[in-house]
Amino acid sequence: MAGRLLKVSSLATVAFASSGFYLYSRQLDLNDLSIIRFGRAAATTVVISYDYLTAFEHVEHGTEEYWALKSKVHRRSAERLLDLCCANRGTFIKVGQHLGALDYLLPEEYTSTLKVLHSRAPQSSMEQIQQVIREDLGKELSELFVSFEEKPQGAASLAQVHKAVLHDGRTVAVKVQHPKVQRQSSKDIVVMEVLLRAVHKVFPDFAFMWLVEEAKKNMPLELDFLNEGHNAERVARMLAHYPFLKVPMIHWDLSTKRILTMDFAEGGQVNDKDYMKKHGINVNEISESLGKMYSEMIFVHGFVHCDPHPGNVLVRKCPQNKKTEIVLLDHGLYQILKPDFRLDYCRLWQALINSDMSKVERYSRRLGAGDLYPLFACVLTARSWTAVNAGISSVPVTNSEDVEIRTNAALYLPQISELLNRVPRQMLLLLKTNDLLRGIETTLQTRASSSSFINMSRCCIRALARHKKSKAQSSRRRLQIKLAESLSLGRLTLYELFLWVKSFMSVHWLTALLPFLR
Repeated sequence: MAGRLLKVSSLATVAFASSGFYLYSRQLDLNDLSIIRFGRAAATTVVISYDYLTAFEHVEHGTEEYWALKSKVHRRSAERLLDLCCANRGTFIKVGQHLGALDYLLPEEYTSTLKVLHSRAPQSSMEQIQQVIREDLGKELSELFVSFEEKPQGAASLAQVHKAVLHDGRTVAVKVQHPKVQRQSSKDIVVMEVLLRAVHKVFPDFAFMWLVEEAKKNMPLELDFLNEGHNAERVARMLAHYPFLKVPMIHWDLSTKRILTMDFAEGGQVNDKDYMKKHGINVNEISESLGKMYSEMIFVHGFVHCDPHPGNVLVRKCPQNKKTEIVLLDHGLYQILKPDFRLDYCRLWQALINSDMSKVERYSRRLGAGDLYPLFACVLTARSWTAVNAGISSVPVTNSEDVEIRTNAALYLPQISELLNRVPRQMLLLLKTNDLLRGIETTLQTRASSSSFINMSRCCIRALARHKKSKAQSSRRRLQIKLAESLSLGRLTLYELFLWVKSFMSVHWLTALLPFLR
């Protein structure tokens, strides 16, 4: 018996050594093997699931001890998920970043932990970058560029960006896809789907299949850099009437599905208040400009840039005219809204701004929320139900309200999961976009400003009037619609003027009183 065991162990050792030598000779990274990536993901899923199943066995539900323990379980589960994303990289990091952006939808322990993935993306070696450029453009770096910086300007989950100089002297940014992402992404999504279905069977309230469906749909688009280039040109044309918006020009002769070359853009990240202070950039102006851009994208055109995290939105002073500019980067992920969806979304936001609760219910139901419409209104606005009823444009955001919302996100996670599975798929990326923009506003301390609601209202009025005019049968009816639109926009302008005068007078009186208060 011992002899047979010795033979088996000897054969196993030879096989293991041979496979190790084979992998070494092929210079394969173990992380490239699907079985390794699946095993790592499966092990993490089992450990997290077991933790949630057993941690609360001896704790009474609803007690302070229960909530404290639940927070700890959320935290360590989020940290395990973070480790998995960092180990498997690529698609896992992309999905992790998506989860980290879902403030007010997921427990704070998850979002705060996963947010660091924006700064933990992997880097490809210079040899790998050269290989992709050689394969796609058919030339060596020296034939295409005078200089090419080895250290990337930034690395993301799917690609990294290098600064380079063309032979005609122009400075460009060259975005190069990580070489293994394309091959691994479809397999990774299958792994996620299998594991999420297994978790859903154990925890019926855990309904996050929408996440996999979104990844299935969006990942191929994000991995096609030619699609990204076309999106960049489309949004530049669409918002050309905003002189403050800059979209880097694409160099099509140096672009492929895995390489995107564009003009290099300087600037500080939109959440860098120190940069703005140093360069004399007004945070309120930036916040208002962002609101104008995104309100027009969402409500008027239905073509929405869905990844406005701070690294993709730069701010700067134009060297020539010293005016403030916003540079919009990374155009891989756009949501095209269906007309009916966009118009109902317009009407819902108008109802929320005007605190018209009957219409809030009506249009929330039409957008798929059903009897969860109060939760939907809170998720959409990141405001409490009390604030929604009182009018989000008239009630300021408080710290206690933010704490209440974050607490409720953990408390109502099953209902939020159900809601996200109910609403149209288009809504999911809009919610992500809302949260990213809200995060920027929070950092700039401009959240829930009156100007943002005025800009949204203005775009909603224009969008609905445009729709009515397209349906009008006569010139007289079109004229009536145009006059009604002009009247509504005029009222908004007067209200904006009133707020400006009120603010100016407050500052004036405060300045006059200061000498007497000393």
